[in-house]
Amino acid sequence: MRYPDGLMSSTIPVDSQNGYTRGISREEMANLPIRRYEGEVCLVTTPQDRARALADFRHESIVGFDTETRPSFRKGESHPTCLVQAATARTVYLFQLRRLDVLPILAELLGQPRTVKAGVGLAHDLRSLKLVFPFMEKNVLDLGVVARRCGLDQTGLRNLAGIFLGFRVPKGSRTSNWAAAQLSAQQTTYAATDAWVCRELFLRFRSLGLIAL
Repeated sequence: MRYPDGLMSSTIPVDSQNGYTRGISREEMANLPIRRYEGEVCLVTTPQDRARALADFRHESIVGFDTETRPSFRKGESHPTCLVQAATARTVYLFQLRRLDVLPILAELLGQPRTVKAGVGLAHDLRSLKLVFPFMEKNVLDLGVVARRCGLDQTGLRNLAGIFLGFRVPKGSRTSNWAAAQLSAQQTTYAATDAWVCRELFLRFRSLGLIAL
C-alpha cells in the first residue's frame, strides 16, 4: 500500500490518536526495507541544466533540501560545504559548489518566499552555506524542529524516515569525498535520496496535520 504522493505505509506500530509512533528502536529500524531514490537525478553542469533547474524551482511549491561536506578526520579540521541537493516532484538536482555558475540559482531558490525548502538540520546547513556564498533565506522549514515540537526525541533524517515513511535510508556514502570533481554513482544516489526523503517527509507531515500551511 502507498500513501498519496508516493509515500510508503509504515510497518512500525502507530499511535492511532496521532497517526504516527513517537519512536523507533534499532531492531525495528533494522527490520525495515531499504529505500533509495529511483527517479531522475540531474547533476547541474551545463547552461541547459541551470535553466531547467531554475524553471523547475520557479514552478515548485515544496523542495527537499540537503547539503554534503567533505568529512574531517582530524581534530580541528573542517571543510566548506561542497554539494547542495534540491528535490522537486520531478527531479533531484545536484549542485557542486566548486562551480560558481550555480550559486545564483541556489540563492534565488533559498530566497524564494513562495517555495518551502524542507530539510533536517537546516540551521547548520545554512550557516555553512553562507560561508560559501551570500543569500537571504525565506520559507525554510526544519523537519527536525517540527518533530521535536510534536514530542519526538529521534529527529534525525533516518529516524524520521523510519518512523513516518516506513523505510530505512542507507548510510553508505556519508563519509566519502564530496569535494571530488566527479561523483560516483553511489554518491549521486546517496545525495539524491537524502533530498528526496526530506520532501517526502514534508508531504507526510502535512498529511498528518503536523504542518499548517
